[in-house]
Amino acid sequence: MKALIIGAGIGGLSAAAALKQQGIECEIFEAVKEIKPVGAALSIWSNGVKCMNHLGMGSIMDELGGPMHHMAYHDGFTGSVMTQFSLAPLVDAVGERPCPVSRADLQSQMVDWWGRETIQFGKRIEKVDQTDTGVTAYFTDGTHAVGDFMIAADGTHSAVRADVIGYQTERRYAGYVNWNGLVEIDESIAPADQWTTFVGEGKRVSIMPIADGRFYFFFDVPLPKGLAEDRSTVVADLTRYFAGWAEPVQKLIAAIDPDTTNRIEIHDIEPFDTLVKGNIALLGDAAHSTTPDIGQGGCSALEDAVVLGQCFREQFWSDKTKTLPGVIEALKHYEEARRFRVKDLVLKARKRCDVTHGKDMQETQAWYDELRRETGENIIAGLRSTIVGGPLA
Repeated sequence: MKALIIGAGIGGLSAAAALKQQGIECEIFEAVKEIKPVGAALSIWSNGVKCMNHLGMGSIMDELGGPMHHMAYHDGFTGSVMTQFSLAPLVDAVGERPCPVSRADLQSQMVDWWGRETIQFGKRIEKVDQTDTGVTAYFTDGTHAVGDFMIAADGTHSAVRADVIGYQTERRYAGYVNWNGLVEIDESIAPADQWTTFVGEGKRVSIMPIADGRFYFFFDVPLPKGLAEDRSTVVADLTRYFAGWAEPVQKLIAAIDPDTTNRIEIHDIEPFDTLVKGNIALLGDAAHSTTPDIGQGGCSALEDAVVLGQCFREQFWSDKTKTLPGVIEALKHYEEARRFRVKDLVLKARKRCDVTHGKDMQETQAWYDELRRETGENIIAGLRSTIVGGPLA
């Protein structure tokens, strides 16, 4: 029994790990010749960390996860604390800590854990043929690969998605631009063990600790698409957009290295119910491309992988053999187990995006007012609700 895994990102590698646990051979194909992650870091919340542990890669999180023990919101202009609280009650409630990590380091260590030499790089998928006996992937370099089934974890621009759902999807602009990168920890900007966020005018500046004495930072600004801005203008752009903001924000802007700072126009894709067609399944961003506003993009890909492995384990336990009809049944169970969960996460992130980024400034101002009254209980309850909705609650 062999699976073709399309994509060597977090989703593809975690899917391969889950299937390997069930005794399934996996061949992994990655479009790029060298993985260069988009985005400096990402939040792996407790549900994602549990998935990494389950898949046998928990040591990676232990090494890369930053010491994020507290959370705070500050007024962007005055710098005054709106709310500040410990995340210990969340960790106690869900049984695992959150781990902000360097995206490049996470992907590199996952690749090394799997075996870099076994991943086929420079294999961009062009076409898929599906039959009753298997699936064939055709690549732009003229080669092809044959397997019993396929897991398409080829990202938000998935080339396989249309074959599964039957139509081409359109990405939806979420209405804001995100700049992100890494700087050395400076406690005059923010505490070294806290996720600190400055808010105002529908804008946001966030700082969280990752391993090796670094802050992951991001700036969000509601803007139209297609502005003539890039790395060469990043400091001037952020200085202009955050003029008059508090001193820690100005220090952060001054500390930025434009050459390692990313500028991304944020998009998502309207959720769809079809994740599987026959012996091809979508996973990760290919199945549910979301905005980063609740920090669940990477986590949901890890959840997909865990559920995929669980469905194969249950199917093979009942069948006692590994057959193609059993594979198709396992993939159906995967789709049924994931489609409502991932749709909910995409829509939750979209709703949070609109409130955070001033789509209706009255609603955003009401949120600011709530933050000034917040003790941490409501925010932790919301985080807990999202986390415990995962497969390893």
